[in-house]
Amino acid sequence: VQLQASGGGLVQPGGSLRLSCAASGSIFGIGVMGWYRQTPGKQRELVGTITHGGRTNYADTVKGRFTISRDNAKNTVFLQMNSLKPEDTAVYYCKSYVNWNEYWGQGTLVTVSS
Repeated sequence: VQLQASGGGLVQPGGSLRLSCAASGSIFGIGVMGWYRQTPGKQRELVGTITHGGRTNYADTVKGRFTISRDNAKNTVFLQMNSLKPEDTAVYYCKSYVNWNEYWGQGTLVTVSS
């Protein structure tokens, strides 16, 4: 099983980006999927999660600006990021529970700067 994240890049403050993370391989079931982020010298922190049924949970720092969704048919989770701020700059990682095991994607860099 592999998780492949994509969609990072450079964006100006106030802009938007959409990240995707697709699971591939021998998949029998996917539970909670989520996004985390990390900046140099800091611990990886939760951005948000989504259950198989679509229930979401967000960090207070991104509530109202970020939206997590998933396409169960395509084993993919998305992170729509709006009203981006410089402090959102980080490497974003997806995490999914696939076949009752935890997997992480490789990380994608998001840079918010003018």
